[in-house]
Amino acid sequence: MAKYLKYTKNFYFVFTVLFIIWMVFIDSNDIISHFKLRSKLNDLENQKEFYRERKEKIKAEREELLSNYELLEKFARERYLMKRKTEDLYVIVEE
Repeated sequence: MAKYLKYTKNFYFVFTVLFIIWMVFIDSNDIISHFKLRSKLNDLENQKEFYRERKEKIKAEREELLSNYELLEKFARERYLMKRKTEDLYVIVEE
């Protein structure tokens, strides 16, 4: 026990222990916050990859629509309920 009390009288040892406690638990940039921020960063990077893939898919679909007139007309009729002047449009809603 006397061996441990010898270290508590040393200023540098006490200061080092208090500094470590401060940096691990009390400071705004503590270890726990770093782990939380790291996991949030990983989640955001995964979302970023998902949206990049989705963007590429949408670009490919857009190029396909712009290159094929019949496909563009089908898309406009189905999605935006567009019609020709001589046609009647009936919308059937399923309940």
